[in-house]
Amino acid sequence: AILWDPKYTSRPPPGTLKPTRASTLAVGSRTDSSISVRNLGGGRTVPIMDNRRNPSSFQQLEKLGEGTYATATSVFKGRNRQTGELVALKEIHLDSEEGTPSTAIREISLMKELKHENIVLLHDVIHTENKLMLVFEFMDKDLKRYMDSRGDRGALDPPTIKSFMYQLLRGIAFCHENRVLHRDLKPQNLLINTRGQLKLADFGLARAFGIPVNTFSNEVVTLWYRAPDVLLGSRTYSTSIDIWSAGCIMAEMYTGRPLFPGTTNEDQLQKIFRLMGTPSERSWPGISQFPEYK
Repeated sequence: AILWDPKYTSRPPPGTLKPTRASTLAVGSRTDSSISVRNLGGGRTVPIMDNRRNPSSFQQLEKLGEGTYATATSVFKGRNRQTGELVALKEIHLDSEEGTPSTAIREISLMKELKHENIVLLHDVIHTENKLMLVFEFMDKDLKRYMDSRGDRGALDPPTIKSFMYQLLRGIAFCHENRVLHRDLKPQNLLINTRGQLKLADFGLARAFGIPVNTFSNEVVTLWYRAPDVLLGSRTYSTSIDIWSAGCIMAEMYTGRPLFPGTTNEDQLQKIFRLMGTPSERSWPGISQFPEYK
Protein backbone atom coordinates (compact mmCIF):
# COMPACT_ATOMS: atom_id res chain seq x y z
CA ALA A 1 0.00 0.00 0.00
CA ILE A 2 1.16 3.52 -0.75
CA LEU A 3 0.55 5.65 2.34
CA TRP A 4 0.00 9.39 2.22
CA ASP A 5 2.59 11.32 4.19
CA PRO A 6 2.93 15.14 4.19
CA LYS A 7 6.72 14.76 4.31
CA TYR A 8 6.72 13.28 0.83
CA THR A 9 3.89 14.95 -1.04
CA SER A 10 1.78 18.08 -0.96
CA ARG A 11 -1.17 16.13 -2.38
CA PRO A 12 -4.29 15.76 -0.20
CA PRO A 13 -4.75 12.38 1.50
CA PRO A 14 -6.77 9.83 -0.52
CA GLY A 15 -9.84 10.26 1.67
CA THR A 16 -10.29 13.85 0.46
CA LEU A 17 -10.00 13.08 -3.25
CA LYS A 18 -13.19 13.46 -5.23
CA PRO A 19 -12.54 12.19 -8.77
CA THR A 20 -15.21 12.50 -11.39
CA ARG A 21 -17.12 9.26 -11.81
CA ALA A 22 -18.97 8.10 -14.88
CA SER A 23 -20.98 4.97 -15.53
CA THR A 24 -19.66 5.01 -19.07
CA LEU A 25 -17.08 7.08 -20.87
CA ALA A 26 -18.80 9.10 -23.58
CA VAL A 27 -16.30 9.29 -26.40
CA GLY A 28 -18.69 9.61 -29.30
CA SER A 29 -20.11 13.06 -28.69
CA ARG A 30 -19.23 16.39 -27.14
CA THR A 31 -21.39 19.44 -26.56
CA ASP A 32 -18.44 21.82 -26.19
CA SER A 33 -18.59 24.19 -29.17
CA SER A 34 -14.79 24.20 -29.37
CA ILE A 35 -14.88 20.55 -30.46
CA SER A 36 -15.85 19.61 -33.98
CA VAL A 37 -15.71 16.32 -35.84
CA ARG A 38 -13.96 16.00 -39.18
CA ASN A 39 -14.64 13.16 -41.60
CA LEU A 40 -11.46 11.33 -42.58
CA GLY A 41 -13.01 9.01 -45.12
CA GLY A 42 -13.78 5.33 -44.84
CA GLY A 43 -16.44 6.03 -42.25
CA ARG A 44 -13.92 7.42 -39.75
CA THR A 45 -14.05 10.74 -38.00
CA VAL A 46 -11.68 12.50 -35.65
CA PRO A 47 -12.46 15.23 -33.09
CA ILE A 48 -10.77 18.52 -33.96
CA MET A 49 -10.44 20.78 -30.94
CA ASP A 50 -9.75 24.14 -32.58
CA ASN A 51 -10.32 24.66 -36.31
CA ARG A 52 -8.56 28.02 -36.22
CA ARG A 53 -5.11 26.54 -35.69
CA ASN A 54 -2.72 24.95 -38.17
CA PRO A 55 0.76 23.38 -37.86
CA SER A 56 2.45 26.74 -38.48
CA SER A 57 0.95 27.96 -35.18
CA PHE A 58 3.69 25.96 -33.44
CA GLN A 59 7.47 26.05 -33.77
CA GLN A 60 9.33 22.74 -33.58
CA LEU A 61 12.35 23.03 -31.28
CA GLU A 62 13.79 19.51 -31.02
CA LYS A 63 12.82 15.91 -31.67
CA LEU A 64 12.00 13.94 -28.53
CA GLY A 65 11.21 10.50 -29.89
CA GLU A 66 9.31 8.26 -32.27
CA GLY A 67 6.25 6.07 -31.91
CA THR A 68 6.02 2.30 -31.71
CA TYR A 69 3.49 -0.39 -32.63
CA ALA A 70 3.91 0.26 -36.37
CA THR A 71 2.32 3.71 -36.24
CA ALA A 72 4.48 6.35 -37.93
CA THR A 73 4.68 9.04 -35.27
CA SER A 74 7.23 11.63 -34.22
CA VAL A 75 7.25 13.68 -31.02
CA PHE A 76 8.79 17.15 -30.84
CA LYS A 77 9.32 19.78 -28.20
CA GLY A 78 7.56 22.86 -29.54
CA ARG A 79 6.44 26.37 -28.77
CA ASN A 80 3.13 28.12 -29.37
CA ARG A 81 4.12 31.05 -31.60
CA GLN A 82 1.33 33.24 -30.23
CA THR A 83 1.69 32.64 -26.48
CA GLY A 84 5.28 31.36 -26.21
CA GLU A 85 4.07 28.35 -24.22
CA LEU A 86 6.15 25.18 -24.48
CA VAL A 87 4.22 22.16 -25.77
CA ALA A 88 4.81 18.61 -26.95
CA LEU A 89 3.85 17.99 -30.58
CA LYS A 90 2.93 14.43 -31.54
CA GLU A 91 2.77 14.10 -35.32
CA ILE A 92 0.94 11.09 -36.71
CA HIS A 93 1.68 10.57 -40.38
CA LEU A 94 -1.35 9.44 -42.38
CA ASP A 95 -1.17 6.73 -45.01
CA SER A 96 -3.05 7.66 -48.19
CA GLU A 97 -4.58 4.17 -48.37
CA GLU A 98 -4.92 3.16 -44.71
CA GLY A 99 -6.09 6.55 -43.46
CA THR A 100 -5.98 7.53 -39.80
CA PRO A 101 -4.74 4.77 -37.45
CA SER A 102 -7.39 3.50 -35.07
CA THR A 103 -4.92 4.02 -32.22
CA ALA A 104 -4.83 7.75 -32.97
CA ILE A 105 -8.62 8.08 -33.08
CA ARG A 106 -8.90 6.14 -29.83
CA GLU A 107 -6.22 8.22 -28.11
CA ILE A 108 -7.82 11.53 -29.10
CA SER A 109 -11.33 10.43 -28.16
CA LEU A 110 -10.27 9.21 -24.73
CA MET A 111 -7.85 12.00 -23.86
CA LYS A 112 -10.26 14.81 -24.59
CA GLU A 113 -12.49 13.30 -21.88
CA LEU A 114 -9.90 12.25 -19.28
CA LYS A 115 -9.10 15.47 -17.43
CA HIS A 116 -7.00 14.83 -14.32
CA GLU A 117 -3.85 16.32 -12.81
CA ASN A 118 -2.04 12.98 -13.19
CA ILE A 119 -2.93 12.53 -16.87
CA VAL A 120 -1.11 14.58 -19.49
CA LEU A 121 -3.33 17.32 -20.93
CA LEU A 122 -4.28 17.32 -24.61
CA HIS A 123 -4.49 20.97 -25.69
CA ASP A 124 -5.36 20.69 -29.35
CA VAL A 125 -5.70 18.42 -32.39
CA ILE A 126 -4.79 19.71 -35.85
CA HIS A 127 -5.62 17.79 -39.02
CA THR A 128 -3.94 18.33 -42.37
CA GLU A 129 -3.99 16.30 -45.57
CA ASN A 130 -1.12 14.02 -44.60
CA LYS A 131 -0.83 14.16 -40.82
CA LEU A 132 -2.53 14.66 -37.49
CA MET A 133 -0.78 16.81 -34.92
CA LEU A 134 -1.67 16.33 -31.26
CA VAL A 135 -0.64 19.24 -29.03
CA PHE A 136 0.05 18.22 -25.42
CA GLU A 137 1.26 20.10 -22.38
CA PHE A 138 5.05 19.92 -22.19
CA MET A 139 6.64 17.66 -19.59
CA ASP A 140 10.40 17.72 -19.05
CA LYS A 141 11.21 14.01 -19.28
CA ASP A 142 9.79 10.54 -18.92
CA LEU A 143 10.40 8.30 -15.91
CA LYS A 144 12.94 6.17 -17.81
CA ARG A 145 15.12 9.20 -18.58
CA TYR A 146 14.60 10.50 -15.08
CA MET A 147 15.92 7.25 -13.60
CA ASP A 148 18.80 7.13 -16.10
CA SER A 149 19.89 10.57 -14.90
CA ARG A 150 20.17 9.46 -11.26
CA GLY A 151 23.54 8.59 -9.78
CA ASP A 152 22.65 5.32 -8.04
CA ARG A 153 22.33 3.16 -11.19
CA GLY A 154 18.87 4.58 -11.79
CA ALA A 155 17.46 3.62 -8.39
CA LEU A 156 15.36 6.31 -6.72
CA ASP A 157 15.17 7.22 -3.04
CA PRO A 158 12.11 6.03 -1.04
CA PRO A 159 10.45 9.48 -0.70
CA THR A 160 10.59 9.97 -4.50
CA ILE A 161 9.26 6.47 -5.15
CA LYS A 162 6.44 7.09 -2.69
CA SER A 163 5.47 10.35 -4.36
CA PHE A 164 5.65 8.93 -7.90
CA MET A 165 3.69 5.79 -7.00
CA TYR A 166 1.00 7.83 -5.28
CA GLN A 167 0.57 9.96 -8.39
CA LEU A 168 0.73 6.94 -10.73
CA LEU A 169 -1.99 5.13 -8.78
CA ARG A 170 -4.16 8.26 -8.71
CA GLY A 171 -3.96 8.48 -12.49
CA ILE A 172 -4.72 4.78 -12.89
CA ALA A 173 -7.63 4.99 -10.44
CA PHE A 174 -9.16 7.88 -12.39
CA CYS A 175 -8.90 5.92 -15.65
CA HIS A 176 -10.49 2.83 -14.12
CA GLU A 177 -13.27 4.83 -12.45
CA ASN A 178 -14.07 6.15 -15.91
CA ARG A 179 -13.92 2.63 -17.39
CA VAL A 180 -10.67 3.03 -19.29
CA LEU A 181 -7.75 0.58 -19.38
CA HIS A 182 -4.43 2.21 -20.27
CA ARG A 183 -2.86 -1.11 -21.38
CA ASP A 184 0.65 0.25 -21.96
CA LEU A 185 2.04 1.49 -18.67
CA LYS A 186 5.84 1.61 -18.59
CA PRO A 187 8.46 4.17 -17.49
CA GLN A 188 8.62 5.69 -20.99
CA ASN A 189 4.89 6.51 -20.83
CA LEU A 190 5.04 8.27 -17.46
CA LEU A 191 6.02 11.92 -17.81
CA ILE A 192 7.57 14.14 -15.14
CA ASN A 193 7.93 17.91 -14.92
CA THR A 194 10.33 20.07 -12.91
CA ARG A 195 7.81 20.33 -10.06
CA GLY A 196 7.86 16.58 -9.51
CA GLN A 197 4.44 15.96 -11.01
CA LEU A 198 3.99 12.58 -12.70
CA LYS A 199 1.39 12.10 -15.44
CA LEU A 200 0.18 9.18 -17.53
CA ALA A 201 0.73 9.58 -21.27
CA ASP A 202 0.38 7.71 -24.57
CA PHE A 203 -3.16 6.35 -24.63
CA GLY A 204 -2.77 4.82 -28.10
CA LEU A 205 -3.49 1.31 -26.79
CA ALA A 206 -6.08 2.38 -24.20
CA ARG A 207 -9.60 0.97 -24.38
CA ALA A 208 -12.92 1.70 -22.76
CA PHE A 209 -14.39 -1.32 -20.99
CA GLY A 210 -17.73 -2.26 -19.53
CA ILE A 211 -20.05 -5.02 -18.41
CA PRO A 212 -20.31 -7.72 -19.71
CA VAL A 213 -16.55 -8.23 -19.87
CA ASN A 214 -15.17 -7.21 -23.23
CA THR A 215 -12.90 -9.42 -25.30
CA PHE A 216 -9.63 -7.62 -25.97
CA SER A 217 -6.44 -8.24 -27.88
CA ASN A 218 -3.59 -9.84 -25.95
CA GLU A 219 -1.02 -7.96 -28.05
CA VAL A 220 -0.80 -5.12 -25.55
CA VAL A 221 1.64 -3.75 -22.99
CA THR A 222 5.37 -3.77 -23.55
CA LEU A 223 6.61 -7.30 -22.76
CA TRP A 224 8.47 -6.49 -19.52
CA TYR A 225 5.33 -4.99 -17.95
CA ARG A 226 2.79 -7.51 -19.28
CA ALA A 227 0.66 -9.43 -16.77
CA PRO A 228 0.97 -13.25 -16.68
CA ASP A 229 -2.67 -13.86 -17.65
CA VAL A 230 -2.14 -11.77 -20.79
CA LEU A 231 1.10 -13.66 -21.52
CA LEU A 232 -0.93 -16.86 -21.26
CA GLY A 233 -3.32 -15.62 -23.94
CA SER A 234 -6.20 -14.20 -21.91
CA ARG A 235 -8.47 -11.85 -23.87
CA THR A 236 -10.90 -11.09 -21.04
CA TYR A 237 -8.61 -9.19 -18.70
CA SER A 238 -9.66 -6.11 -16.76
CA THR A 239 -8.14 -3.41 -14.54
CA SER A 240 -5.54 -5.79 -13.09
CA ILE A 241 -3.56 -5.46 -16.33
CA ASP A 242 -2.59 -1.90 -15.33
CA ILE A 243 -1.98 -2.77 -11.66
CA TRP A 244 0.55 -5.46 -12.63
CA SER A 245 2.41 -2.93 -14.77
CA ALA A 246 2.41 -0.45 -11.88
CA GLY A 247 3.95 -3.05 -9.58
CA CYS A 248 6.71 -3.77 -12.10
CA ILE A 249 7.40 -0.03 -12.39
CA MET A 250 7.61 0.36 -8.60
CA ALA A 251 10.18 -2.45 -8.35
CA GLU A 252 12.19 -0.86 -11.16
CA MET A 253 12.28 2.47 -9.33
CA TYR A 254 13.69 0.71 -6.24
CA THR A 255 16.43 -1.22 -8.07
CA GLY A 256 17.08 0.85 -11.18
CA ARG A 257 16.59 -2.31 -13.29
CA PRO A 258 13.53 -3.88 -14.95
CA LEU A 259 12.01 -6.56 -12.72
CA PHE A 260 11.24 -9.06 -15.50
CA PRO A 261 13.36 -8.26 -18.60
CA GLY A 262 12.16 -11.12 -20.79
CA THR A 263 12.96 -11.58 -24.47
CA THR A 264 9.92 -13.64 -25.53
CA ASN A 265 6.52 -14.50 -24.04
CA GLU A 266 7.87 -17.83 -22.79
CA ASP A 267 11.02 -16.26 -21.34
CA GLN A 268 8.91 -13.57 -19.68
CA LEU A 269 6.72 -16.18 -17.98
CA GLN A 270 9.77 -18.13 -16.84
CA LYS A 271 11.26 -15.02 -15.23
CA ILE A 272 7.98 -14.28 -13.44
CA PHE A 273 7.51 -17.86 -12.21
CA ARG A 274 11.15 -18.13 -11.14
CA LEU A 275 10.67 -15.19 -8.77
CA MET A 276 7.01 -15.56 -7.81
CA GLY A 277 6.65 -19.35 -7.98
CA THR A 278 4.94 -21.50 -10.62
CA PRO A 279 1.15 -21.31 -10.31
CA SER A 280 -1.15 -24.32 -10.38
CA GLU A 281 -4.90 -24.86 -10.52
CA ARG A 282 -4.85 -24.87 -6.73
CA SER A 283 -3.06 -21.53 -6.36
CA TRP A 284 -4.60 -19.97 -9.49
CA PRO A 285 -7.97 -21.55 -10.33
CA GLY A 286 -8.63 -21.45 -14.07
CA ILE A 287 -5.01 -21.09 -15.20
CA SER A 288 -5.16 -24.32 -17.20
CA GLN A 289 -7.93 -22.83 -19.35
CA PHE A 290 -5.73 -20.08 -20.80
CA PRO A 291 -4.92 -20.60 -24.51
CA GLU A 292 -1.14 -20.61 -24.00
CA TYR A 293 -1.10 -22.81 -20.88
CA LYS A 294 1.13 -25.85 -21.38
